[in-house]
Amino acid sequence: MLYGIAQSGKAVAYCALSIKSGTRSEGKFPEGIAHFTEHTIFKGTRHKSSRTINNYLERLGGDLNAYTTREEIVVHAMVLKEDLWRAASLLLELATEPAFPEAEIEKERGVVIDEILSYRDSPSDDIFDSFEERLFAGHPLSRKVLGTEKSVRSITAGDLRKFTESRFIPEAMAFTIVSPEDPREVEQKLLHFLDKVFAGHTAGAPVAGVRDKYDGTLFYDPVAVHFDVSEDKDNNEANAVIGVKAPSPYEGRDRLATILLSNMLGGPASNSLLNERLRERRGWVYGVDCAYSQYSDAGDLCITLGCEKENLPKCLRAISLLLGGLREHPFSESRLLAAKKQFLGQLAIANENGESLCLALGWDLLKTGRILPDEVIREQFMSVTSGEILELCRRLFVKENISKLIYV
Repeated sequence: MLYGIAQSGKAVAYCALSIKSGTRSEGKFPEGIAHFTEHTIFKGTRHKSSRTINNYLERLGGDLNAYTTREEIVVHAMVLKEDLWRAASLLLELATEPAFPEAEIEKERGVVIDEILSYRDSPSDDIFDSFEERLFAGHPLSRKVLGTEKSVRSITAGDLRKFTESRFIPEAMAFTIVSPEDPREVEQKLLHFLDKVFAGHTAGAPVAGVRDKYDGTLFYDPVAVHFDVSEDKDNNEANAVIGVKAPSPYEGRDRLATILLSNMLGGPASNSLLNERLRERRGWVYGVDCAYSQYSDAGDLCITLGCEKENLPKCLRAISLLLGGLREHPFSESRLLAAKKQFLGQLAIANENGESLCLALGWDLLKTGRILPDEVIREQFMSVTSGEILELCRRLFVKENISKLIYV
């Protein structure tokens, strides 16, 4: 198991158990079993009932939560610093000793099916997942995170036990802590703690990034995929995703350039290129974003927007012109320098949030096997050139590479 520790200056501590067992790891199990597992590990362990688990941290003023992605299941907690090890113990107990009681599974099955149905009623959420399903068609990344009504109804307690026994293993886990305590003291306690939980398994400090070989589906060659699909959803507004396949976390310089490009195109700031052109200047959209999703062996760069139906053609033309211009004209040095400073400022502010930092550390460990010092990250981003971003745009934004999914 990998681990990572950071120090905060507050009375609150955060811990997270990140497990490389998301949707793409489901194999022959029913679609959506990873997400269903995330729900049902809270429904009882060998030592605690569902009610005990629900009250265990909340009665201390803490918070317990979890989520599932295409590549990870993450269970995390926020507590007062003196309750850190109670929280850590609970996270590991949920992952290593789930009971999967039949009655609780049946109740949670209804909850998950309701979640699937409600998701369909939210086009802005559903469209992005549908886009990725098409973009990665034929690969485990295309599986639905929530599963389908049929697949969720088919999952048994035996399936859940087999899934956790085969996937919830130390080699596929990372435990991260953000605490006000001295990191050296926290590390000693954590190593002792993990040694008791995983007898015979050595906990590992962050190491040089090496692809995890335990998942045989990691080495995916992202062949070109192109689609332009419009679906009639009878919605009040139009929703659209325009995207391309993008570098994986292991394509170092290209990854850095893609992160900066994504932030400049449609990051959280109001001066992003898309926000300035579609909202601020013309008022065509309420919101428009650009997100760079990074998976173990692939990635995607996607623009998402919702607008009045009559404005959709204008938005699509404006986006096409913008992407075409990025292939022809490099950013000026002053513009790129400002963009770098803006992104690094956003990153520093985000890392002031202990929960956000704790989850980010877990992501880094699972994806790359290491945590880079802040000064190294800053140097890396500051070294990206406008020429590298121009070359990236010329490869990504070829007409044949750009796919669209539209809900109207």
